[in-house]
Amino acid sequence: MRVGGPIGRLHTPVTVSEAIELLRQTTAAGEPLLVMGGGSNLVVGDTGWDGTVIKMASSEFDIDGELVTAAAGVEWDHLVQATVAEGLAGVEALSGIPGLVGGTPVQNVGAFGTVTSDVLESLSVYDRQTGALERWTPDRCGFGSHRQSVFKHSDRWAVVDVTYRLRRSNQSRPIEYAELAAKLGIEVGGTAAPADVRHAVLALRRGRGMVLDPRDHDTWSVGSFFINPVLAEVPELAGECPRYPDVKGTKLPAAWLIEHAGFPRGYGRDWGSGTVALSSRHALAVTNRGAATTSEIMKFAAHIREGVEARFGIRLGPECDLVNCSF
Repeated sequence: MRVGGPIGRLHTPVTVSEAIELLRQTTAAGEPLLVMGGGSNLVVGDTGWDGTVIKMASSEFDIDGELVTAAAGVEWDHLVQATVAEGLAGVEALSGIPGLVGGTPVQNVGAFGTVTSDVLESLSVYDRQTGALERWTPDRCGFGSHRQSVFKHSDRWAVVDVTYRLRRSNQSRPIEYAELAAKLGIEVGGTAAPADVRHAVLALRRGRGMVLDPRDHDTWSVGSFFINPVLAEVPELAGECPRYPDVKGTKLPAAWLIEHAGFPRGYGRDWGSGTVALSSRHALAVTNRGAATTSEIMKFAAHIREGVEARFGIRLGPECDLVNCSF
């Protein structure tokens, strides 16, 4: 989002072993520590972070048959591109998602019917509480409800590498999203070459302002700022809202709630100082129009949240990670 204040100390480990050693040293010293990847899902307060930041920058990855192991600092879309070029299928629908490999299990990154847990084989996790480096299987990650895991909003564990199990195939998994199927020119439930799926997904994401472009302020965001709420019971006021099953109840699309509460795409240009607005292409994206502060973003997010709550009785929460800021 291009906001946030200064930091105390910055380390950018370029290997997994260096990252682990820095995690051990910083934890043992009792220093305030923020472990980050690409920062694509991070909003930091205007006062910044008066502590140590470890920014994962390791670029190692290995493809062994159908197993792909990558360090946490590998750029995610670079890995997707490499697997498609290698003739592997499984993550092509996750093309164009900004950020690094280490972030994919944190919120079980997903798009167009594919989620990280579908292809996750194992991962290496550093436990800052015990000082142990552990190899985890997916069942320990706490997946299940929408975009959740044990890593979300917790600083206890740091992901240092991830192994995915893909398929050596010239066809994708069945495409269940009508929009993507239409872009590919196939029926819903059909398959396509992974490279064609990647191309179509990138085109759809660009159309929504969801592929980073420094010239396009619609992409100056964290993607979906608000998480789709999962409710045990849907309020009567939201009776017309589309709904989807979730292990913890019913999932409602936050974008629908926002737009139907009176906040259309592009809303905000005339609100406040005009430095923060919803994307003109995606109601879930709160965007920096070029000179925003974190404080202004928080006020705008609170304004949207209060409007949705007043209209539907549902209180939206953040999908992004907030550091030294809140709304």
